[in-house]
Amino acid sequence: MDRSLQPAPPWRVTQWFNAAAPPSVASLRGKVIVLEAFQMLCPGCVAHGLPQAARVHATFPQERVAVVGLHTVFEHHDAMTPTALAAFLHEYRIGFPVGVDAPADDGPIPQTMRAYAMQGTPTLVLIDVDGNLREQYFSQVGDLALGARIAGLLAEADAARDASGCGSS
Repeated sequence: MDRSLQPAPPWRVTQWFNAAAPPSVASLRGKVIVLEAFQMLCPGCVAHGLPQAARVHATFPQERVAVVGLHTVFEHHDAMTPTALAAFLHEYRIGFPVGVDAPADDGPIPQTMRAYAMQGTPTLVLIDVDGNLREQYFSQVGDLALGARIAGLLAEADAARDASGCGSS
């Protein structure tokens, strides 16, 4: 095991949308997690980040890859309420789980955004099947590069499973 890997911090979320039960890094163990941090008033999020997350959600098998949105508001707090977010998710047909990042007590940067040291939105985070942070991209990452990285994490998980003798035939 690579000792340089860091466990992904838990998500601090006040409300979930599109989720029967609140997802967590721990509950999604065994899947590659694609976490898309966004704000609904962020042009890059609306034009690139969320559509890309939706493509990942539609492309990869949901039993192997979990896509999770994190609405992490660090500006325009009065405009980006959970009620507005619910309408936004409906209008943009976002079907994967989306959590509302918990506000900080001591400043504008929400708790999960701070825990992951995000620079802004959109930010895409890849978490491996063991719950370790593997990649973090601020702004945009190309679809082919992202798809290759997700496929690489899946292949790595398959190889580890096969090496441990836990594979199926």
